[in-house]
Amino acid sequence: MNERISKLRTQSLDAVNRLNPERALLVTEFYKKPDAEKMSVPVQRGMCFKYIATNKHLCINEGELIVGERGPEPKATPTYPEISLHSPEDMEILDTRPKVSFKVSEDTKRIYKEVITPFWKGRTNRDRIMNALPEEWHAAYEAGMFTEFQEQRAPGHTVGGKKIWKKGMFDLIEDVKRSEKKWQQSDDSGSEERLEELKGMRHAAEGLIIWAERYANALEELAEKEKDETRRAELLEMARICNKVPAHAPETFHEALQHYWFIHLAVITELNPWDSFNPGRLDQHLLPFYEKGLADGSLTKERAVELLQAFWVKFNNHPSPPKVGVTAQESNTYTDFCLINVGGVKEDGTDAVNEMSYILLDVIEEMRLLQPSSMVQLSKLNPDKFIERAVKIVKTGFGQPSIFNTDAIVQELTAQGKSLIDARNGGASGCVESGAFGTEAYLLTGYFNIPKVLEVTLNNGADPRTGKTIGLQTGDPESFATFDALMEAFTKQLNFFTDIKIKGNNTIEKVFTKHMPVPFLSLIIDDCIDNAVDYNAGGARYNTSYIQGVGMGTITDALTALKVHVYDKQSLSMGEFLAILKDNFEDHTEFLYELLYKTPKYGNDDDAADDQLRDVFEIYYDAVDGKPNSRGGYHRVNLLPTTCHIYFGSVIKALPDGRKAGVPLSEGISPVQGADRQGPTSVIRSAAKIDHLRTGGTLLNQKFAPAFFKDDTAISKVAALVRSYFRLNGHHIQFNVVDADTLKDAQKKPQDYRDLIVRVAGYSDYFNDLGYDLQDEIIRRTAHEGV
Repeated sequence: MNERISKLRTQSLDAVNRLNPERALLVTEFYKKPDAEKMSVPVQRGMCFKYIATNKHLCINEGELIVGERGPEPKATPTYPEISLHSPEDMEILDTRPKVSFKVSEDTKRIYKEVITPFWKGRTNRDRIMNALPEEWHAAYEAGMFTEFQEQRAPGHTVGGKKIWKKGMFDLIEDVKRSEKKWQQSDDSGSEERLEELKGMRHAAEGLIIWAERYANALEELAEKEKDETRRAELLEMARICNKVPAHAPETFHEALQHYWFIHLAVITELNPWDSFNPGRLDQHLLPFYEKGLADGSLTKERAVELLQAFWVKFNNHPSPPKVGVTAQESNTYTDFCLINVGGVKEDGTDAVNEMSYILLDVIEEMRLLQPSSMVQLSKLNPDKFIERAVKIVKTGFGQPSIFNTDAIVQELTAQGKSLIDARNGGASGCVESGAFGTEAYLLTGYFNIPKVLEVTLNNGADPRTGKTIGLQTGDPESFATFDALMEAFTKQLNFFTDIKIKGNNTIEKVFTKHMPVPFLSLIIDDCIDNAVDYNAGGARYNTSYIQGVGMGTITDALTALKVHVYDKQSLSMGEFLAILKDNFEDHTEFLYELLYKTPKYGNDDDAADDQLRDVFEIYYDAVDGKPNSRGGYHRVNLLPTTCHIYFGSVIKALPDGRKAGVPLSEGISPVQGADRQGPTSVIRSAAKIDHLRTGGTLLNQKFAPAFFKDDTAISKVAALVRSYFRLNGHHIQFNVVDADTLKDAQKKPQDYRDLIVRVAGYSDYFNDLGYDLQDEIIRRTAHEGV
């Protein structure tokens, strides 16, 4: 990288994460206006965004080529009081916690105490949600049976499609006007509400135009004062670009990047939509602009790389807004889960890898930033050199890019009812979640603690941690004469809790539909404008609600242990086994050894364990898939934890697989940490025994010792491993290339490992920023010496 990019990168890395009250103040000012109360809710939200765009502080960093921050400086992180309110206690925790802290100034604390909290207390969307949910939901939630994303964040785990690269805000306003004309002539009983939604969209589009124009004016003012002629010319060109985009469609490479960045800022400023909005398949979108610039002489490859590197810095300047409580425990990271997709197939099904794909991989490797996250979509049609180039980056220990099976994603999406073209234009976002880019509102609703269901089953509906009855009384487990009887009780409990979760999801979605529309996000996702219905209300072409199952390795091994020891070998009774669990294996060393080392474990291609994996998957799938949501779509399953396996483990006592009380669960669909002893090929064969094609994503982590990559033959071996897994319809795989001794040393001497990056679960993070429980869990993951 050149000197400019090096300085911008260093500025981003050195910037301090701070809680900034500016957005909260502006939102509060707007809602206090007498006129705001008279507006319909969609118009109110569109006008609120316009008010922020018109009045927020502008930040132009020295030497940068892409402008725009959602705070007044890099890593100044806004809050969203209309969604949830940070208390004084929250701010103290954020300011002082040793991991993933957000500095909170005394002035910010004062503003919250005097202005923001008095206005919003009791009026947030979280208040509405918690008041609307039944007692059985609260009981299960408090027990750690599931989490809820929308209690502290807005829906919007989605990705922009082709439209955002081909249309400007004025084009979208014209689309809105055409839709308004259609609905003005309609005798539909809801046409008045639809017209209000369209007004809100128009205000939101106008707001972004204003925001960009303000940047253009600020750049022109800087240019007038600039003495360096080269920089002065840059500032004037940037001002020209901001006067053009996003008001109009981009035509050049630089315009395209700035155009997208303004749209990105608008989405994450309007509300905090699960922090993961992203440009999707960037190589496909940027290639026409790149080729046009090369052809007309206005762009060189070197300039394109510099612009992309500047673009990468912008993502890294934006930590995810801080969460509190349980949500902080499930996702305790600065990472905003923006996932760049590279590779895959074109609309016609042919190989989509192009020159821009390789340029982006070069940028990923050289910039070595946590944000944006990156992935490669790998199809059987893509060349081997593409996957091998990606693995060469992986072997450096960066934890990026992760690798996804394009052919599986297309089948997953078409099985859910998406058109083949929309599926081919799709990919993954966040950690591993599949979606049809630009046409789908796919919401993550929260994590589901599958091993906790077994714990409640083994306690006849009670939570042993609290003693409260939260589930069904499915019978004294000592009365289960067969393993099938145990599984029947487990199935009843799982259906009971998933039904509670789904009913809660639908209640929450209705609250967002009524009170928190997102007119800007609705502008850019098909078919919200044509339907004149908000993204949060079912306006998109497809509307999906995902429930993320957690702990598949743990539940598999726990059930296997019961089957083997209680029912097959009958080496002890259920009552004796439960007594051992109650003792947390104290004074039962020999039996614990038997469980850990002589009982079949998932991840070793052993059907004695993997049969339980298949069964649990089918039970979970049947409990969730196809259940209607409130937006005209359906619930689907995926299997990923982010870091929630740490929290979920903390609320479960000892389990039959030998796991002691409070220990983290397995993550994703990976085996229990350390349980896979037959090498990576056995792991992928075990993992492929569930039907990934009926999910919306599965997450598989593997760890290789750095010594494995001592020569280039390792690259082709790992590439072949990935190809093999994908031929078995595996959805996703990612790698940590680091040894346990290094990680242990980093725990003891964090000052010596400030730049140590590891793959966590669907994202990478600095090892020093991880909680100690999560650090220990990563250390325990099995490191493979070879394929």
